[in-house]
Amino acid sequence: MRVICTISEIREIIREWKKEGFSVGFVPTMGYLHEGHKSLIEKASSENQRVVVSTFVNPTQFGANEDLNKYPRDLERDTNLCEKAGAHIMFVPSADEMYPTTPLTFVNVNILTEGLCGEKRPGHFQGVCSVVTKLFNIITPNRAYFGEKDAQQLAVIRQMVKDLNMDVKIIGCPIIRENDGLAKSSRNTYLSDEERKAALILNKSLKHANELLLEGEKNTEKIIESIKSFIISEPLAKIDYVQIVDSETLKSVDKIEKPVLIAIAVFIGKTRLIDNFTWSN
Repeated sequence: MRVICTISEIREIIREWKKEGFSVGFVPTMGYLHEGHKSLIEKASSENQRVVVSTFVNPTQFGANEDLNKYPRDLERDTNLCEKAGAHIMFVPSADEMYPTTPLTFVNVNILTEGLCGEKRPGHFQGVCSVVTKLFNIITPNRAYFGEKDAQQLAVIRQMVKDLNMDVKIIGCPIIRENDGLAKSSRNTYLSDEERKAALILNKSLKHANELLLEGEKNTEKIIESIKSFIISEPLAKIDYVQIVDSETLKSVDKIEKPVLIAIAVFIGKTRLIDNFTWSN
């Protein structure tokens, strides 16, 4: 596996791959990789002849008071995981390589970005869509792989690709969890031992919601209030949002009649974690 840091070099390599008829799978990440990322890389490796993983902490998707400077980074760890998972190239550009001048062009997706994390993190999805567009233009992949834990991001990227006629197939991959149910996240490293135990309330609250749905509850307000009550039973937890939305439009619904996304964002101490599941029965 090779580690490439410049746009010009990776473009040259991919041009040669395309000449040889190789399909290219792409996994865009912000680094500090874990088992969730590994599952994406392995999926890409099983479906493509060549695989590129990018690790780039994109500054344009962080707000003024967010964790850009302290976001975890470990290139050696990332390199080992990528190689074992079957990647052929790690693309590790600097911020100056990706943004040599102040950008004047951005990509926005409307409607889908208005609720959930988009409401709580203004400008976040503009940064995500713009950098993913740049990466797609650089890598020109046949397929790109995203985790379903970031459900809104996945929906937004799919819409962007559809609207802009991008020649790439978007593949969503299941959430990977710890044995005790906590969704894998690079931000889990911020948690103290006590906070790590408290963070289990996210998955527990979603399991509670699933039980209500299995019992036949269809009123979203009742389910949301029940989830909130469950979460606030944990003293270290502070709710950012609990929402139930149409799984395609991401618009809030009052009654569950079609597939829905049940999504939560919760602060455990100072660490913001997200989790979700889709209900389609």
